[in-house]
Amino acid sequence: MLTKSKELATTSEDLRFFMRVAVLSSLTEVARELGLSLPAVSKRLTLLEEKLGVQLVRRTTRRLELTPEGARYAEGAKPILSQLAQLEEEVSRESAVLHGSLNINASFGFGRRYIAPLVSQFAARHPTLALNLQLSSQPLNFLHAGIDVDIRVGEVPDSRLVARRIAANYRVVCASPEYLQRNGTPQRVEELSQHNCIVLRQHEADFAVWRFNKAGKELRQKVQGSLTTNDGEVAMRMALDGHGLILRSWWDAREAILAGNLVQVLTSYQLPSADIYAVYTHTRQVPKRIRYFIDYLHEQLKEYASVDFQERQETDEPERPLCSGSARQQK
Repeated sequence: MLTKSKELATTSEDLRFFMRVAVLSSLTEVARELGLSLPAVSKRLTLLEEKLGVQLVRRTTRRLELTPEGARYAEGAKPILSQLAQLEEEVSRESAVLHGSLNINASFGFGRRYIAPLVSQFAARHPTLALNLQLSSQPLNFLHAGIDVDIRVGEVPDSRLVARRIAANYRVVCASPEYLQRNGTPQRVEELSQHNCIVLRQHEADFAVWRFNKAGKELRQKVQGSLTTNDGEVAMRMALDGHGLILRSWWDAREAILAGNLVQVLTSYQLPSADIYAVYTHTRQVPKRIRYFIDYLHEQLKEYASVDFQERQETDEPERPLCSGSARQQK
């Protein structure tokens, strides 16, 4: 009996190991994620192939490609691992101890500033849970990226996913006091055409058009300026240095505005919201580690919404499928 149990445990670990190989397509990345040496990971893959008697991957100089047998093995592993995770949740439902692994994705800016510290705190509370946080500059193909929870600014169209709003967030237009003193403060959206606007190119969005709403009427204003970047932190630095107006999420501009280093303008207009969502796949029984982590983020991120905005948005939204329209504003 002990031998059989050990074989079962080894088999489940083999499945988990190969799923990371299939998702990351790089033994170097797998080694980095698992904290192993590259030779150790390569040997483990070789032993798995020998055990199964088939070649699972084709090794090239740049990346790994699954063989037909490897693709079939990975596809079959998904429901097995899902059932194992669900079984573990059911038998330990009464326990507050979290087991297994949790793979999290977030954007570089918001992930570094807010999510990474919270992941560290959550790890300290749950030492038996393995946490993996990756940061990305582009939205992921969630269903094929091996991610359990994706932290997103704004909503993304995919009916197969579920989103829970974990923090209120909105967009603002702002500039440094020095810039406004030199160039004046715009009072109407149309006046943006007379200003130097710092343009942020991200996610194939219509980055040169800023959208507003007033009295139920949508207003679109094409903007331009002498500075363009694809990085939010660079854009903020340019604004702080007095180069022009910028459109950013409240989470990014909050500290600079509260410190007086940036001044919010066009406050009589509303901009499309960019609330923070925790996104995950729809399952009959959401794993406890996912539920606990999302609850923790929601509780910790409440304070980052502004007081006025939080009062208007106090009622929490239920978990629901993501809508078909995505926020295309800059985040």
